[in-house]
Amino acid sequence: MHVALRPRSGCLVLCLCLSVFTLLLQTLWVPLETTLEEPAGRSPEERGQRGLGLRRLALRLEALSTQVQRLSGGRGGAARPGGDDLSRMLRSFRLDQRGLTRSVEKQLRRVSQRLEQLSRLSRTASHDLRPHAGPEEKCEVPADRAYPLCAEKVEFLRARWHTDPCYAFYGVDGTTCSILTYLSQTEDFCPLRLGGNHSVPPWRRKPHSDPGKAEVRTSLSPLYEVISSSGGPAVDFIRSRVGRMSERWTRAALRMRQSSNETFPTQMRVLLYPGALAGSVGRRFEALVDRGGPLGELVQWADLGACLTILGHNLTFSTSRRLLHSLIGAAPGRGSCPIQRPLTFDLIYTDYHGLAHLHGAMGMAFPHYQCRFRILDSFGTEPAFNLRSYARSRGYETLWGSWGLQPLQYLTMFPHTPDNSFLGFVSEEAAREDSYRKERIAVIYGKQDYMWQGKSEYVKAISDEMETHATVYQPPGLASNLPGFIRNHGLLTQERFVQLLRRAKVFVGLGFPYEGPAPIEAIALGCVFLQPRLHPPHSADNNDFYKGKPTSRKVSSQHPYAEEFIGKPHVWTVDVTNRTDVREAARAILLTQVKPFTPPEFTCEGMLERLRGYIAHQNFCSKSAPTWPPESALRMHLGPLGQSCVSVCRRSSLVCEPALFHHLNGPAAFARLSIGCSSMGREANHLFPSYSPWGRHCALQQEPLLFSCAGSDPSHRRLCPCRAHLPGQVALCPDCL
Repeated sequence: MHVALRPRSGCLVLCLCLSVFTLLLQTLWVPLETTLEEPAGRSPEERGQRGLGLRRLALRLEALSTQVQRLSGGRGGAARPGGDDLSRMLRSFRLDQRGLTRSVEKQLRRVSQRLEQLSRLSRTASHDLRPHAGPEEKCEVPADRAYPLCAEKVEFLRARWHTDPCYAFYGVDGTTCSILTYLSQTEDFCPLRLGGNHSVPPWRRKPHSDPGKAEVRTSLSPLYEVISSSGGPAVDFIRSRVGRMSERWTRAALRMRQSSNETFPTQMRVLLYPGALAGSVGRRFEALVDRGGPLGELVQWADLGACLTILGHNLTFSTSRRLLHSLIGAAPGRGSCPIQRPLTFDLIYTDYHGLAHLHGAMGMAFPHYQCRFRILDSFGTEPAFNLRSYARSRGYETLWGSWGLQPLQYLTMFPHTPDNSFLGFVSEEAAREDSYRKERIAVIYGKQDYMWQGKSEYVKAISDEMETHATVYQPPGLASNLPGFIRNHGLLTQERFVQLLRRAKVFVGLGFPYEGPAPIEAIALGCVFLQPRLHPPHSADNNDFYKGKPTSRKVSSQHPYAEEFIGKPHVWTVDVTNRTDVREAARAILLTQVKPFTPPEFTCEGMLERLRGYIAHQNFCSKSAPTWPPESALRMHLGPLGQSCVSVCRRSSLVCEPALFHHLNGPAAFARLSIGCSSMGREANHLFPSYSPWGRHCALQQEPLLFSCAGSDPSHRRLCPCRAHLPGQVALCPDCL
């Protein structure tokens, strides 16, 4: 039968059909939301809410039925064409809808019954597995002075134990007995029940191991094995770099092995976890690798892995958060509980992202083991930004700081922040047969379009003097935004990029990226690095890139290390807004003959020597004052007003050494400098120890984590621990090895 409906009638019926169809989809979706994948430890109130949600569907169907009846009644009194047909259709639809409602209600009852059965099974299983008190046993919170936080923690868990499944995993079910068992055996906040002697929780015990000596290896095969299980563009880059530089590492290992006076520390169990390559952050990073994204961090990870392998240590490599949880023994849940067993790694190298992942997985075990962490941190973390309470009260709190580690646990790419440890990387090297065959070519340092913005006049002045090449990523199907006089090769593999630099005379910086490895490698391949002077210097105060980074450094050029530690004739720093100066610098560079140059600290031998010293001597788990570098390396200086210890030591061709600050933090240091103090006090301040001429006040440091080479104030003369360093090896002093 054909029914002629008016537009409004057709829309009404269509809406009703869509409503029923939507309800059916919601009904089918319910079991997916209530599977056993949901976090354990739901409270009875939450389970009740789940049942209400199921019954709410039936109520909505009843409401729909009422609407259909109302509409049907309203239509029945209207004498319009097609009204009888519409009424019959609505009555038929109502009968079908009632049948559907009964069917849905029946299915809802079946789902509810099944969920209740599963819930009872889950409760029974957890009840059987956990250590719990008998039915007649009563547990009272003990009053023990040795455990002052016990009662407070019991109350906390009574209210919050169901918020993280890890508590149920450890046997907590909300009863006082289960909570006391957990707090005495796992978290160490309460005494053992039944009068037993207190034992150390499992995660604090020392694992059984018999480490041997770290013997120098001449092969990187162990590194290939540990990274073979990971994949993706970033790990492929790391693997490719390790393979390309393997011969250099082998030669360095042979030279180190032949040294008769070398001694090696205990073999360490080391975890390498680049957190920037894990999870959602890792997926975003991976997407940038093939489009000209930052590769400096990957260079450092590759060289760190090779260095540790050559030094004979036992490596594990992971870019998976799930695998990380398995490796450290994390409990299931959201990280409120400590790990299940002692940490089996002596050292964990990670980054800021990985540090957050570890913190979220280890619970209260995190501070116990944080002395074993080493954080790859390209731009550095100064002490004022590192201690959360101090940073918050003094306005130094940032997105990346406030972890409260020893500042020397942060490893930088360049030795720009002596408060941190300089890890570095290994630079490329020139081929002997064609080191000095240079063509009239300039290669621009910038792989993405945005780096070129505002630099057209600067680049044009250079192109007037020599052929100009670029390696800018070009998205498929999009026209290039580069000037027509630029020869763009697109993204090149590292091998082809090195071949281009071997031909080039000049490597041209555009001002960004800051402090990358490429300029050092270009200089090592015989190029002159031409870079912009930044005026005023860039810092968190005036530059978006540095905002949020835990450093107060003021960067005066694109690559301060190249400018200050290498300089002319290998490095030229110019005002890019002055086209005449740029052109004259380009002409002078073309007339200058330079040999390939690699600072010793960026060779395989230099990095091996530096890292071996750190592993052998840096012990951040000891509560005693550091003994490395030795006190014999100390050169004490009293700086002028308004200068940091970085500047004070550099002015004397020395470097500031934060590990020596504790030798200056007492009255004897001021007496040795013949400073008469009218008053002396201790305070938590990253500028102390220092001397204030007004009132002749001598200030000592109260918080060792705030010993800082950085920081200055017009009213303070910093007392600075300076030291000499080996030629071309800023991180080590003559007495350090």
